[in-house]
Amino acid sequence: MTRPASPAHSGPRSVAVVGAGMVGLSTAWFLQERGVDVTVYDRDGVAAGSSWGNAGWLTPGLATPLPEPAVLSYGVRAVLSPSSPVYVPPSANPGLLRFLAGFARNSTATRWLRAMRALVPINSLSLAAFDTLAEGGVEARTLDAKSFLAAYRTAAERRVLLEELEQIHAAGQRMEFDVLDGDEARGIEPSLSDEIGAAIRLHGQRYIDPGHFVHALGDAVRARGGEIRERTEVTDVRDAATGAVVRTGDGQDRRFDAVVLATGAWLGRHARKFGVRSVVQAGRGYSFSVPIEHVPTGPVYFPGQRVACTPLGDRLRVAGMMEFRKPEAPLDARRINAIAEAARPLLRGADLDAREDEWVGSRPCTTDGLPLIGATRSPRVFAAGGHGMWGITLGPATGELLAETMVTGARPAQLAPFDPLR
Repeated sequence: MTRPASPAHSGPRSVAVVGAGMVGLSTAWFLQERGVDVTVYDRDGVAAGSSWGNAGWLTPGLATPLPEPAVLSYGVRAVLSPSSPVYVPPSANPGLLRFLAGFARNSTATRWLRAMRALVPINSLSLAAFDTLAEGGVEARTLDAKSFLAAYRTAAERRVLLEELEQIHAAGQRMEFDVLDGDEARGIEPSLSDEIGAAIRLHGQRYIDPGHFVHALGDAVRARGGEIRERTEVTDVRDAATGAVVRTGDGQDRRFDAVVLATGAWLGRHARKFGVRSVVQAGRGYSFSVPIEHVPTGPVYFPGQRVACTPLGDRLRVAGMMEFRKPEAPLDARRINAIAEAARPLLRGADLDAREDEWVGSRPCTTDGLPLIGATRSPRVFAAGGHGMWGITLGPATGELLAETMVTGARPAQLAPFDPLR
């Protein structure tokens, strides 16, 4: 889709950002770096969506497209099972069926490699963008993963990730790793059970407490004079002759020079009328925290079960599931139980019945596995979403690149594959 011609670019002085998660607040912060006044709206509050309870991994080496041939291997019977790591409710609506059809079309080796190559340039900026936030006064740390283990029962199961790492390397992204047996893995991470017979240790990755980090980012935006309006729903966005108009649930209109839509799984509600036709589907993830005798020194991943474990303080956050369902649907206890039972035989000393902080959040997924970042049909309305499982890892880099686009009028090359109008 072509955009209308616009006059010589003049950067916005005031911007509304709709959405107070990692992507929205990062965009607000980097706009402030460039002298822009920002107002952030969220219908709930800071980190209230998919930012709070996810695994918190900063893993550019693993930020890969979600549509992949392995997903199709589950088969129809598997994805209809409530205990499956990938779950589709049997009463799927037409919108979800359209998304699943597009997702299946993109789950080929050729399309995965093409999408992977598109992600490599932004992946390479991701950790540096977190460093920029820290240097700029965001009072939250990123933690180096002293160990980051992907653990398996057998060496045969491990072969899938080894082949994927080869494909990642072929796409131009470097990832250093060691291949370990079960005893070597337990020597690094005693929390692994005797069921583990093979592992891969990844190097150069980080992690965060995502809820704490995003709140610290919100505090930094406020400290710089930005306004964050929590519990304020944006009901309409209009492109007017004098700017972009945001209407809130109380019927009030407010004009800005530009608007950024960073509403996660709800992106389509406002973006569609500005030419964004890509379906953004909620891929819901679940998590909880448990006590464990030996808190791991870094993240632990069980790829066969698609269960991610992250040390947060003196507890272990256990996360998993890809549930294609409406984002507003209530937490389904069957998913929590399925994650706990999948992890139970693989962890030593974890009390998986002493669960706290049970949570569900909606990751915004696209059919091709690539985010939607940049200008829409309106030169005053921008999209920033659709990152799937990688909104935490790529949020700051997204915000930095989008702020550059908005202020200079020139789109960085890293954003070219993520055109919202594709």
